[in-house]
Amino acid sequence: MSTLARWKFAAFFIVAAVLLTVLPRAATPSQEDQQPVPNSGQILKVSVNVVNVYAVVRDHKRLVPDLTQGDFVVTEDNVPQQLKYFSKQTDTPLTLVLAVDTSPSQQRVLPAEQVASKQFLNEVLRPKDAFAVLHFDVEVELLQDFTSSSQYLTHAIDETETNGGGAGPLPGTFPTTGGGTHLYDAVYLASHDMLRNEAGRKVIILVTDGEDEGSRETLDNSLVAAQKADVIIYSILLADREFYARAGMGYGGESALHKLSGETGGRVIRADNPRNTSEAFQEIAAELRTQYLLGYTPTNKKADGTFRHIKVTTNQGHYEVQTRRGYYAPTQ
Repeated sequence: MSTLARWKFAAFFIVAAVLLTVLPRAATPSQEDQQPVPNSGQILKVSVNVVNVYAVVRDHKRLVPDLTQGDFVVTEDNVPQQLKYFSKQTDTPLTLVLAVDTSPSQQRVLPAEQVASKQFLNEVLRPKDAFAVLHFDVEVELLQDFTSSSQYLTHAIDETETNGGGAGPLPGTFPTTGGGTHLYDAVYLASHDMLRNEAGRKVIILVTDGEDEGSRETLDNSLVAAQKADVIIYSILLADREFYARAGMGYGGESALHKLSGETGGRVIRADNPRNTSEAFQEIAAELRTQYLLGYTPTNKKADGTFRHIKVTTNQGHYEVQTRRGYYAPTQ
């Protein structure tokens, strides 16, 4: 072996010996460095354990858009909660499902629904929003999945027709069990299948007379699905009472809509003619632009899946606050 080769061979062992003494110390943290690393799952759990409450405030019929965080008082199961987040929702992205009743009882009023729906779309939809359109009669059908394209949504609204076809049943749709107005199924599927995993403001607008016939889900089950998905339901009550009179049937759908909307933070707006239908959509648009977001971490830390009652008031007691009446706690 040449002298140069012997020097190279010796240098290799010297470098290897140095690495063997240095690397173990670098790979093993000192006792001072061995601090417990926060569990990332625990951090995530804390960050998402926030209850978001969307509120609309009125002074009689006038919307109040200029309140501050200090103006609100929130209790959960009668226990005061500390607000940690507050914002005005005029620019917050909106995920909305327009659900149109296309059962025979809506045949005479459907054209007005279509015109008003498209006006609402043009007034409210922004590039960062996502809207979807479905109709319900003997089944629940998705006409347009979530999109910000007004062209696609307008086309879907034009496709609504009484007992007419659509783009196919909504995934998870129930088989027909008789009856021609699957309202409760529509609310359940829009909430559970379409909106549950969405973030931010989630709204369902029901355009219907409120009568249900043939749904597999009950009113209570559809309401629970909406509450677990943190959905706000607005109902535009459009009832052709002459239809029910001619058919010799009584009408009683309004109470169901009040339950769905009142419990979730929306409301029922009556529309007895085409002009009122357009005004109803305009009222919803105005409320969506003047919502407040109130966020708090509940003092009750139990992940027991129970229903917690929420009450929101203002320091100025004469204001009326419209918000959801509670939420379901997580189960884990």
